[in-house]
Amino acid sequence: MFTHTFEVPDSSIDGYGHVSNIEYLRWMQEVATAHTASEGWTLDRYLQSHAIWVVRRHAIDYLAPAYAGERLDLHTWIEWVRDCQSVRRYLLTKAGAHRALARAETLWVCVDPETGRPKRVPEDFIQAFDQVPGGEAEVLRIVGKVFQSAS
Repeated sequence: MFTHTFEVPDSSIDGYGHVSNIEYLRWMQEVATAHTASEGWTLDRYLQSHAIWVVRRHAIDYLAPAYAGERLDLHTWIEWVRDCQSVRRYLLTKAGAHRALARAETLWVCVDPETGRPKRVPEDFIQAFDQVPGGEAEVLRIVGKVFQSAS
């Protein structure tokens, strides 16, 4: 699991005074990229491996609004990898809290960047990441342990 903590900038706020729904999607892509880069899977490595990820589907449940200046934790994890596909999940909470503001998932497809055709996920990518089945409850349990050990 990977967690990115950040403060909501004023530029993320829509006409209703809370975070725009498009910002959640942008944050999801940014945290997914940061997570893979943290394990050595940068764009250069993907290109060298002739394997890049493209989105097949996004789903976001907006549960509570977020506002400018709030500190948020965006947790992400890979739930599973099979053949040429992977599901990545996301959970957005207020920093240090367990109350979900949003939950989401992305179905990613691994493709050859030259042909655009799906290809099997490289074995060394699979080995670099723990898969976390069990969904949100399991992640909150893991996050709770992290909070407990930090206090």
